[in-house]
Amino acid sequence: MAIQYQARLTRYEEQVASTIRHLESERTIERIWQRDHRVWKPEPAEISNRLGWLDIANRMLPEVPGLLCLLQKARGAGFTRAVLLGMGGSSLAPEMFAKTLGRPCYLKLSVMDSTDPGAVLALAARLQPEKTLFIVSTKSGGTVETFSLGKFYYTWMAERVGASRAGKHFWAITDPGSALIDWAQGLGFGEVLLADPNIGGRYSALSMFGLLPAALVGADVERLLNAAASAAAECSAAMEGECNPALCLGAAVATLALAGRDKLTLFTSPSLASFGDWVEQLVAESLGKEGRGVVPVVGEAPAEAKDYGQDRLFVGLRLPYARPVSASETGRAPRGHPSVDLHLRDRYELGAQILLWELATAVAAIPLGVNPFDQPNVEAAKVLARKVVGDFRASGSLPSERPALSSGGLEVYGDTRESSPERAWTSFVDRAPTGAYMALQAYLPPTPATSAALLALRLRVRKRRRLATTAGYGPRFLHSTGQMHKGDGGNGWFVQFTADDARDAAIPDEAGKSASSISFGVLKQAQAAGDWQALREANRHAIRFHLGKDVRGGLERLLAALQ
Repeated sequence: MAIQYQARLTRYEEQVASTIRHLESERTIERIWQRDHRVWKPEPAEISNRLGWLDIANRMLPEVPGLLCLLQKARGAGFTRAVLLGMGGSSLAPEMFAKTLGRPCYLKLSVMDSTDPGAVLALAARLQPEKTLFIVSTKSGGTVETFSLGKFYYTWMAERVGASRAGKHFWAITDPGSALIDWAQGLGFGEVLLADPNIGGRYSALSMFGLLPAALVGADVERLLNAAASAAAECSAAMEGECNPALCLGAAVATLALAGRDKLTLFTSPSLASFGDWVEQLVAESLGKEGRGVVPVVGEAPAEAKDYGQDRLFVGLRLPYARPVSASETGRAPRGHPSVDLHLRDRYELGAQILLWELATAVAAIPLGVNPFDQPNVEAAKVLARKVVGDFRASGSLPSERPALSSGGLEVYGDTRESSPERAWTSFVDRAPTGAYMALQAYLPPTPATSAALLALRLRVRKRRRLATTAGYGPRFLHSTGQMHKGDGGNGWFVQFTADDARDAAIPDEAGKSASSISFGVLKQAQAAGDWQALREANRHAIRFHLGKDVRGGLERLLAALQ
């Protein structure tokens, strides 16, 4: 068996069993494999053309020799580093494969999914142009972040190896008919690879979007796909009731969410941590809509059972170890809380886990009454950000808002009557009701120090209020949890962090040319402003802290305030 599933659902056992029986009576698994859109909604829109992930593993197995040829082409050209430019589903699976399955002596993969100018420039400073391959990856061919990064790094490459050679350092992955195809061919890209258009981004891990990067980092792609194919057989209509792990996991997630335990908390062995980031997007974007949702909580350090509210379902994802390890390493859930354990014999069983979670998420959407394949609220922040960018291009300035509070370089925006930023922060945390979750949205340089500070804030909030917390860097999280933030039941309390950029980087208007009408700093500020406005228009509880020039100092002040 590729999937080892064990559930301890405490007092919810019978409720989940009842859900499983109901789904069985509706022939749910059979109808999903038959691609019957009516399982989710009466109309086929954004369902019938989004089910290619069901059999993608078997369809990609014949493509493995071609992927190996592409690996040899990259190595033969002298590339030792690949940089993937993409967002959301185009970036999270490649990052996961690089961190879990990458091998020495193959290409080292970096993922750039940030518009922070410091991050963009820092990556460029680490690269050797002659040895670097860029992969521009976007399904739609219209993702503003991806195209901005593509234009910047293409121009950067042309300045170093010459315009006639720059294109050979770029490959593209996209859907048939996307705008990226003509753009890439016009610039002389070395490869333009087409993926199955009948798969949404967050379900595309086992398509070309995930498998080409996996091959480049030395993963055994055939072994990965075989694990997924085995899981598909174990989750087929032939496996009934509690013998079907996808049916059981999906029923558990939905049933407990409807019972108030809607914070799906994932603990993993350390080497599988990036799988949590992939699950976060899959669950949040698939299930957080129409006033309902499941909040995936990843990256949280384990605590005692008493430190959690009664709104959690824990899932542990574990690899075997030859030595005793702590609960934080194995991902064991706190005693007394409902939990699911998934045991992997090796890292390549990630292929099975990908199929399991995709199918279980699709199953969970049915009791919740949502379409797991659309993202109706994602566009809100994008539209507002585009307006800010358009206004900037017309006027040369960004919109300004007067802070509600300002003290020692720390500014507070939003509705507050407190006397200091620290009191505004603690008041915001303390007003969040039981059952809420707190989302930290960091439009900040994505550095290890900042990540550590955000984690410390999360743990301090949990210790003080027993609230579930999430954290994400902007604009990356807009393509992951952003749908849930605006589409779920409104239980999120949002803390946006912004800061002054120490340096900026111009985005070329055209790849290979220096003329520029906007910078990454402006784009990032526009995205933060658009997201801030979208949250407020959705009547979400939100507060913004502008940290000025001292990101570390500002976060430390807020951390100390929760002491």
